[in-house]
Amino acid sequence: MKGSPTFKHLLSPGRIGGLEMRNRIVMSPMGSNLAEADGHIGERITRYYEARARGGVGLIIVGVGAIAYPVAACIPNQVAISNDVFLPGLRTLTERVHAHGAKIAIQLQHAGKVATQDMAVGRPVWVPSVPTLTAGDLLNDLTQEEAQGVVGYLMKPGAALRFHEMGAADIRTVIAMFADAANRARRAGFDGVEIHAAHGYLIAEFLSPATNHRCDEYGGSLENRARLMVEVIRAVRQRVGADFPVWCRLDAKEFRIANGISVEDAQRAAELAAAAGADAMHVSAYADPTSGVAFTDAPLVDAPCGYVALAEGIKRRVNIPIIAVGRIEPDEADAIIAGGKADFVAMARKLLADPELPNKLREGRAADVRPCVYSYTCVSNIFVSKPSACAVNPASGREAEYEITPAAQPKRVLIVGGGPAGMEAARVAALRGHRVTLCEQHDQLGGTLRFAALTHEPNAQLLAYLQMQVQKLPIEIRLRQAVTAAFVEQLEPDVILVATGGRRRLPALPGADRANVLSSDQLCSGGTELLRSLGKRVVVIGGSIVGIQIAALLSARGHEVSVIDEGKTLAVEMALPRRWRVLHTLRERGVRLLTESRAEAISDAGVDFTTNGDRQTVPADSVILVARMEEDHRLAEALSTRSGAVHLIGDCRRVGYLEGALTDAVRVARIV
Repeated sequence: MKGSPTFKHLLSPGRIGGLEMRNRIVMSPMGSNLAEADGHIGERITRYYEARARGGVGLIIVGVGAIAYPVAACIPNQVAISNDVFLPGLRTLTERVHAHGAKIAIQLQHAGKVATQDMAVGRPVWVPSVPTLTAGDLLNDLTQEEAQGVVGYLMKPGAALRFHEMGAADIRTVIAMFADAANRARRAGFDGVEIHAAHGYLIAEFLSPATNHRCDEYGGSLENRARLMVEVIRAVRQRVGADFPVWCRLDAKEFRIANGISVEDAQRAAELAAAAGADAMHVSAYADPTSGVAFTDAPLVDAPCGYVALAEGIKRRVNIPIIAVGRIEPDEADAIIAGGKADFVAMARKLLADPELPNKLREGRAADVRPCVYSYTCVSNIFVSKPSACAVNPASGREAEYEITPAAQPKRVLIVGGGPAGMEAARVAALRGHRVTLCEQHDQLGGTLRFAALTHEPNAQLLAYLQMQVQKLPIEIRLRQAVTAAFVEQLEPDVILVATGGRRRLPALPGADRANVLSSDQLCSGGTELLRSLGKRVVVIGGSIVGIQIAALLSARGHEVSVIDEGKTLAVEMALPRRWRVLHTLRERGVRLLTESRAEAISDAGVDFTTNGDRQTVPADSVILVARMEEDHRLAEALSTRSGAVHLIGDCRRVGYLEGALTDAVRVARIV
């Protein structure tokens, strides 16, 4: 991690209204699906937030607190703040967070047209104007099961979709709900509230000319469209008093939405919010909700520092603190604050990956921060109504289940395989006090993560992190070491963890032995020198995550790439938002994605394939055969008769790629 080793600006104390924070790192609010099914705060979500408080964050903003719950809720396990019955759990949460020196606020939200839980039971969905429903590409690159899950998230089976255009009495009701929820938050011990006026929810729908077609005092001009936001801020302020911090989350822009919120609209809305009494502005963005790739424009930005310029533009127009968000690395955050572009930086995914990030920065251990690899697993789960999870941190949202504790009896642990599962298992076992030997048959650690690092740069950061951790801990690392029965007998381990990866099977095709044909494994191990030897036109046979990563890598290097796959959906192993982004990028580069197609043979002319019985040929100078991954129990079975218990972890047990490998590693290493 580059930049100042002290992060003095990011780690300096900050203030919003009368609220003082120990640093300027904010845990961004996000729906987690970790609350109880009835909206109550339970132990699971409490531990989730408590872990980030213990990790040193300055301010936690609890995501999407439903002010009208169960009405106007958008996810099944959403935090509710609509009734005093929820106060005990909310108080427990604030007390547990405060015990670690962090401050905590809650985001107040009415989902408006995104109120899926209203749709589920046929309740009318409250909106400023009845929307015009349009079909987008959201479901295009999903499996049938995924599509059913997303549709189920957006619209429950059997529910009749009904919209209710809000009248004056409805608006007064909503304003009162926000004020009541804010007062409830104060009584529960929260240090402030964030009014959600972004991301396509109710207040944002009033703000956006794309969804607000009203002709009364709440429609038309920007001042009219912002009236609900202004009246909510004033009502909340009147209810909680001048000394209780209140701020807004605002869309600085709506991407890919015709007649959506413009930059100028957002800047003027921020001025109106500040004049109404907002103590700060949390600057985000939104995009077309019917488009998959648009979701990675906003609100879950794929571009590094994607909204910083937008935040800076609003900061120039208001005299209140600005919270910037959007894939900001700590060194960039420090520079943003130093340069006066924002006053605080919000992080969500990074704090899921490593709750201890703030403490590690403060202790001068930036290199020990477990990096987010931007796989989008955290949000992908929400799309199909599952609890949020993290691809690189299995304990996120499962803090009790994956807590690492000292071993009651230290053991001699042999780990076979130095890929991500093996390295993570070695790290956890060593932290617990075991004597660990990590064996890798090749001359370097990394396994398949090395190829993943070649095709997706954040994976290179994870590889470096894992390598550093096993090298710093008292772990005996043996490279170029094959593990045999004789070796095991000599070492006499108490426990053996086999993490040798899956078995790879190449498609059997006529012409596969030609000189211009390579396997994905050969490409992975050959590095940049082998990449340079490839011809201009490359055909990739196999559209798994590996094949699509290869296509992305080669198309970025200027090759003309075609991908042939028998399935209807490509890269099914990728989390939804990342898949949407990667496949969109490939199409923009002109990559031919030939789905529901079978490769038949490789010849001088290229690759012969059939689609719906029609035989065609795609020209190829080079051909990459992508191996199909299968579980592989052979080594574990061979060692099971030797001393010590034998456990399989990672792809050799069950193909689960990076997330499966790391989850397996922690699951087993924490109990051996």
